[in-house]
Amino acid sequence: MPLKLTINNVVATVDVPPDMPLLWVLRDILNLKGAKYGCGMGVCGACTVLADGHPIRSCMTHVSAVAGQAITTIEGLSPDGLHPVQVAWEALDVPQCGYCQAGQIMSATALLAHTPHPTDADIDSAMSGNLCRCGTYPRIRQAIHQAAQAGQAAKAGASARKS
Repeated sequence: MPLKLTINNVVATVDVPPDMPLLWVLRDILNLKGAKYGCGMGVCGACTVLADGHPIRSCMTHVSAVAGQAITTIEGLSPDGLHPVQVAWEALDVPQCGYCQAGQIMSATALLAHTPHPTDADIDSAMSGNLCRCGTYPRIRQAIHQAAQAGQAAKAGASARKS
């Protein structure tokens, strides 16, 4: 039975088994390669995408479980790559090998959407399920703080323009 999915604001109909992992639908059916296969058990975070704004592990999520939800992948985060998290990641040279970074960025984006002024403890808690073999955790934390400041500055600028 075909399933309708909304991926990066585009409705797609896929004819796949309902228990197929979302990761394989994204990568093999829809050709969205940003989410990576890491562990296949939902513990490394390389496959993280957002479902209705919440981070999920696409390697463990059946495609039928997200039908009707808005799925956002790294490809859909910002068409021009100028999302505050992406800008901070680039400015601080966060990635080393880069394999985990799509999942890291998606988790950081969800954190900032729900906690716009995160503490180090908030960041550590939200990011604890995303593993980085290269150990760039200090730069990841710094980038999240920088993205939070950029988001605050953008909101302040928007408020000033409305006045």
